[in-house]
Amino acid sequence: MKATAQSNKRRSCLLSGLGAALLLAGCSSPPAKRPAPASGVPANPAASRPRPPGPYNSVRNDVAMAALSLLDTPYAWGGRGPATGFDCSGLVAHVMRVGGGLRVQGSAADLGRMSRPIDRSDLQPGDLVFFNSLGARHSHVGVYVGDNRFVHASNPRTGVRIDALSNRYYAQRFEGAHTLLD
Repeated sequence: MKATAQSNKRRSCLLSGLGAALLLAGCSSPPAKRPAPASGVPANPAASRPRPPGPYNSVRNDVAMAALSLLDTPYAWGGRGPATGFDCSGLVAHVMRVGGGLRVQGSAADLGRMSRPIDRSDLQPGDLVFFNSLGARHSHVGVYVGDNRFVHASNPRTGVRIDALSNRYYAQRFEGAHTLLD
């Protein structure tokens, strides 16, 4: 019971802090408007140009908040919802649907194949981070929430939790950053 109270207190503090950060980001200047393409010239696809860092993106922040709202949810292999628990890919599919309106499914490796690789320095809330945790490429995935942290369905003992990319275990197994957004 005491551990649950501490966990709820930690979650409340984390969500309050993130909420304050998002509120402050929302008060900053709006992103610059992009010029329209010249007539007869097709627009450049988003995948071919670098993403400008923006102070606020409601879809990205909704995805990050959806992930953070699930902290301490139990882990369940093959789990796809908060009532039954999550595995890593089930968590990503759920938060992308709830926070981003995207329907994705499949394993962590499938998500790696369907998402677009990005440079680690370009990570934004709502992007995906992949790890080799089982001796196989893209065997674990999490949702980046900002400040060098990601939310993931870790294991049956810890469930959905938040970790730093600099955590030694994850830093040694980091395979790349990808996005399904933009």
